[in-house]
Amino acid sequence: MNVSLEVLINAAKAGKLISFPTDTVPALATIPTQAELIYAAKQRSFDKPLILMAAKAEDLWDYVKGNNIEYEIWQKVVNQYWPGALTLVLPASDKIPKVMNPHDPTTIGIRVPNHQVAQTILAQTGPMATTSVNLSGQPALENRAEINIHFPEVLTLEATEYKGWGIPSTVAKWTGKDWQILRQGSIKLDQD
Repeated sequence: MNVSLEVLINAAKAGKLISFPTDTVPALATIPTQAELIYAAKQRSFDKPLILMAAKAEDLWDYVKGNNIEYEIWQKVVNQYWPGALTLVLPASDKIPKVMNPHDPTTIGIRVPNHQVAQTILAQTGPMATTSVNLSGQPALENRAEINIHFPEVLTLEATEYKGWGIPSTVAKWTGKDWQILRQGSIKLDQD
């Protein structure tokens, strides 16, 4: 259902499912405590974690935990690639609801998208549980019309172009000493 930005943000804060464009593929999102709504809508297996997306890196640091050296390394990567199509999988803090990653609640993927509309929404809602808009195992839906057909209960932004690059984010997991690439997207992580 197409709605205004104000209606979309208020619905998101109330725990409803929303969709918004990002720099990669459109996001399906809700507040972290309602993350099970995403699994139900997508018919997604609980062994596939969700991503915590925010408007800026500072909004995400409370959701991860590491030592001072790790934070320095993570901040260096963030300074180089965010906002952008890079998801970092880091050790999760106690602030992360287990439903965000039921299979391995000790980690969480975090990302700041390089998209003005997404950042505007996330700046007002706070960090959101996100994933691509599609039935699990199907290609990501790339425009508002497809989303409205397949997910009529999800609120979308009226008069907004939903087209991103169409390539999912690169996913890099912190191993405790370096990065393991779980999914290669458009960003090639410099590991030097």
